[in-house]
Amino acid sequence: MKLSFLILFGKKLNKMKVGIHSIAFDIPQLYLPITTLAEARNIEADKLIKGLGLLKMSFPDVHQDVVTMASNAALKLIRQENIKPNEISRIYVGTESGVDSSKPVGSYVLSNLESVLGEGSFRNCDVVDLTFACIGAVDALQNCLDYIRLNPTKKAIVIASDNAKYDLNSTGEYTQGAGAIAMLITANPNILSFSNAVGVATEGVFDFFKPRRAVSKATITTSDENPEWQGVLENEIAIYKEQPVFDGQYSNQCYINRITEAYEHFKTESEQQGKIYENWTNILMHLPYCFQGRRTFIEIFAKENTELLAAQIGETDKDKLKALAKSSEYLSLVQAKIQPSEIASGQVGNIYTGSIFLGMLSTLCYHYQQKTNLAHQKLGFIAYGSGSKSKVFEAEVATEWQSAIAKVKLFEALEACQAIDFSTYEKLHKKELKTAVTQPKEEFYLDGIERENPVLIGARYYNYCD
Repeated sequence: MKLSFLILFGKKLNKMKVGIHSIAFDIPQLYLPITTLAEARNIEADKLIKGLGLLKMSFPDVHQDVVTMASNAALKLIRQENIKPNEISRIYVGTESGVDSSKPVGSYVLSNLESVLGEGSFRNCDVVDLTFACIGAVDALQNCLDYIRLNPTKKAIVIASDNAKYDLNSTGEYTQGAGAIAMLITANPNILSFSNAVGVATEGVFDFFKPRRAVSKATITTSDENPEWQGVLENEIAIYKEQPVFDGQYSNQCYINRITEAYEHFKTESEQQGKIYENWTNILMHLPYCFQGRRTFIEIFAKENTELLAAQIGETDKDKLKALAKSSEYLSLVQAKIQPSEIASGQVGNIYTGSIFLGMLSTLCYHYQQKTNLAHQKLGFIAYGSGSKSKVFEAEVATEWQSAIAKVKLFEALEACQAIDFSTYEKLHKKELKTAVTQPKEEFYLDGIERENPVLIGARYYNYCD
């Protein structure tokens, strides 16, 4: 009897549709034109524009950070869908730009939402951050999908919020970006329902990471006696930089290795054969820069089309792969299946955990504009996070997707953003500006950081401006 019930229950869970019911976003209003950066760094602009697909680089203002962006996206989502706070059981945040080593971004978001929607209104809401480089929000999504499958009357919010900041003059500088995507996860969703099957590939590597560093206290105090300094008794001063340590070429190879492994694993997990990407109307990949997807999916395409690869002109396999990447067959795939996800990426830049979801939103908004009949079509997701892990899964587009996406004015918002000059950009990057370039309006903002109260040192205070 118990076994029969479990079998029936399992079948019911497998048939239940769970996924994204609605979406909202928050992108900084400021951006640096890539042409401005190219000119200042003596880089040929076409190498960044035509070579990498970059146009603009979103950048946070003085009063903005990952908490404000996450909070803004969440509040927009709640108001857009007229959701009552007590309907939300979970707020899970994917980020690699945490503002504290203990207190999660999610707890700040909850406090900010309560300041607008009512004190204690999220008291029974579970909140947590998930961090695994750029795949953390995918992990958050899949945790919440499983939760809703077990609790179909509940609702959850998943937020991806990050500030991709690199050292000035580094090879990562032109890929910077910032933003947040918030998604309402429910049963019987209006936009996407996700498959249970997930392909995974993981290996512990140092392709990109943000380590805790240390310097001798003597280099600061010029004393070998280890005097107390700013409350630090240890002989070392810990330093944390927002900018990562990374090896671009190695990271790219890790990306390729993990996505190809995860793709093959997804075939096994989903019990599918053949070229499964052909079943996907669009392919959504993590985009650390706009053209990363088209540049790396060629590896999967080549494995799935060995005869086509062999027919290419070239002395080595590498030469043939390059030729295949320029073939009409592959370029047609890029234009049809990958290019729609690149539209927003080129205008925003890398937003780490949110990049794959920005690509998803870009794709849906593109098809909405084109009046495409996407209902019941499948989208393929190929996620990646340094360190390193990839996940491959798929989703089916709901019949009501157009009415849900109609509320999201992504391209219009990006067009309304404000360009800054190179001097302003560098001052923002170095945190030398004390006054915001723009004034907060209908958004959360960082109001101050505690520097006096000994039991609150470093506490971050936020406010909301109507």
